[in-house]
Amino acid sequence: MVAQLRLHPDRALPADNDIRAVARRIYHSTRELPLLCMHGHVDAAVLADDERFSDPANLLVVPDHYVTRMLVSQGVTLDQLGVPRLDGTVAETDPRAIWRLFCTHWHLFRGTPSRYWLEHEIAEVLKLDLTPGPDTADELYDLIDARLTEPGFRPRTLLDTFNIELIATTDSATSPLHDHARLREAGLGERVVPTFRPDALTHVGHPGWTRQLEHLQQLTGEDTGDYASYLAALRARRAAFVAAGARATDHGHLTAATEPLSPADARRIYTDARHGTVSPDATEAFAGHMLYEMARMSCDDGLVMQIHPGVLRDHDPEIHAEFGSDLGFDIPVAAEFTRSLRPMLNAFGRDPRFRLVLFTVDETVYSRELAPLAGVYPAVRLGAPWWFLDSPDGMRRFRELVTETAGFYNTSGFVDDTRAFLSIPARHDLARRIDAGYLARLVLEHRLTEDEAIETATDLAYRLPREAYARRIE
Repeated sequence: MVAQLRLHPDRALPADNDIRAVARRIYHSTRELPLLCMHGHVDAAVLADDERFSDPANLLVVPDHYVTRMLVSQGVTLDQLGVPRLDGTVAETDPRAIWRLFCTHWHLFRGTPSRYWLEHEIAEVLKLDLTPGPDTADELYDLIDARLTEPGFRPRTLLDTFNIELIATTDSATSPLHDHARLREAGLGERVVPTFRPDALTHVGHPGWTRQLEHLQQLTGEDTGDYASYLAALRARRAAFVAAGARATDHGHLTAATEPLSPADARRIYTDARHGTVSPDATEAFAGHMLYEMARMSCDDGLVMQIHPGVLRDHDPEIHAEFGSDLGFDIPVAAEFTRSLRPMLNAFGRDPRFRLVLFTVDETVYSRELAPLAGVYPAVRLGAPWWFLDSPDGMRRFRELVTETAGFYNTSGFVDDTRAFLSIPARHDLARRIDAGYLARLVLEHRLTEDEAIETATDLAYRLPREAYARRIE
């Protein structure tokens, strides 16, 4: 018997009947609010090209490392999943075979947020009622493929369908931003904005760093042969991003260290990196120094600064060498914020021009470090639960651990972090349900009135992300 996919209207709301009744009212007050997607990774070219999505496998499976990593953990290979190698070859080119493999392993996603998002995509976005499985794989593939041919499933149309008011992409500092220029020409320049990601330039000495410097020099006309010109070139690129509508920068570092170097030491390390003689310790010190410098630049140009440290990237060197990055092999490590951020916050944490949004995948720092920091420094906001924590229980734990110290209004509200375009409404919907459940408990404990809870839910879903990601200098 083929399993019908039916989403329960109370999914992810509290199990307790009394709390659920209040949560249902709170959730319904926010469910139709516009989506603000301020920390995303949808490729701007998808929206600039506005072409139909190719097929179900390359839409829902191949590019989603949440999905592929689960299958890989059970012995499926990236080659079987059609993930391209760095040399351009693709072992499995039949999208139907990839889809069948995914459906055969559907049971692996029980209890995971991936299942929640995928079910939402199938039922709510694609308007289909088949559960993935070995017996439904071909029929479901054909139904999805047919749906993708409809005009209503072009990427730009989905911006309206999803009620996305603003979406930020994440772009290398050396991106020429051509796709964003095309979007501006199409009248979407204020709706789809870039985010400045300088990691490839601030982590000196890595194999591609010199090539990135060459791109930086070509784009800016600044001679990046010396440290002062390098800083000038980074400022020029930030200005180009601001002109293209950027609201924020984005920094993925192993640690949150922000200790500034002396000008002489910064020049020396930069010169050593140019000559290929920089040490690992010096590389790490320079990365921390550049976070400090990026904060200084944010005070000048108003770009909101996002930091998400505590991830050891490309844990498997063989996978990285053959397939590249962002394939699910980035693994969290313990994070430390209190001492690491002290130099930056002592210098800029009370500056009204500075806004810092902090993300983590280390839940142990929520109540011990992040909430106290956000609860005292005016510049600091806590980002939404990120990556492995953007799950029902992860979101609940976040609210429970940070609210008593930081309150609701020292957070960024909900911002999704996804490359999977069709999952965006599912992620926002889940966050609104979890917040409704948390707020409903406070109502029944007589810690909030229901009117206050509804107002707070609206703020978390809409007003806070809009305020957190407003440029500090307009």
